[in-house]
Amino acid sequence: MKRRKLFAVLLCATLASPLALAQNVIRMSTTTSTENSGLLKWLLPAFEARTGAKVSVIAVGTGKALELGKNGDVDVCLVHARKLEDQFVAEGWGVGRRDVMYNDFIVAGPTSDPAHVKGMKDVIAAFRQIAATNAKFISRGDNSGTDVMEKNYWKEAGTKPAGANYVSAGLGMGEVLNMAAEMKAYTLTDRATYGAYKARTGLAILVEGDKRMYNPYGIIAVNPDKHKGVNYKGAKLLIEWITSPEGQARIASFKPDGEQLFFPSAHQ
Repeated sequence: MKRRKLFAVLLCATLASPLALAQNVIRMSTTTSTENSGLLKWLLPAFEARTGAKVSVIAVGTGKALELGKNGDVDVCLVHARKLEDQFVAEGWGVGRRDVMYNDFIVAGPTSDPAHVKGMKDVIAAFRQIAATNAKFISRGDNSGTDVMEKNYWKEAGTKPAGANYVSAGLGMGEVLNMAAEMKAYTLTDRATYGAYKARTGLAILVEGDKRMYNPYGIIAVNPDKHKGVNYKGAKLLIEWITSPEGQARIASFKPDGEQLFFPSAHQ
């Protein structure tokens, strides 16, 4: 009888714990920028230590990250393409999108700057100049948040580099930055991944500061009504933590080489 009572007490304690709420493993799809920048290695251990849960990360472009959510292959999505995020929620695939943080996009390229765009503040004018001078441009080409934004810039510019001067890589941001360095080409990148790869690529920041280069990130739980097997409790636990004062402070304190790369936005 005593053993049964002890077992009952232990069972109740387990069921009430954050670990039980998170069902041990939370599957998260996210962008390559959060992975390549080193943010997740800084952020997630604090959450795991707090809750006892484990976050399994799949880092891909935003489009693919949301597809994983639609398929029920992940429990939560941390992404940065607001139009795609809103569509994901409107179609019923996700619930409860929350703002998490923001940074900005920049145009990076060789220090020689063959298109002479250094210092420009108008990203559309800079894109037109890159196209007009037949400079090389490497595109993500992967339906990521960065890729979607880049395509919008070219559409607004009404042009893009011709033929072999425009390379659609179909790769993550870090790999594209390496390609741009090798080919002495321009690319659009988030500032965080650029910072992580700056030393190895030698690329320079050439265009920055346009308000159209604002880059917000959101987090969305996959709708359990669409996929009964998703870990909705775990997703909610992660969302609540990452948007809490503790999680937001952890994001703000991520400063490799002393530079803040992401700015919390959950409580703005």
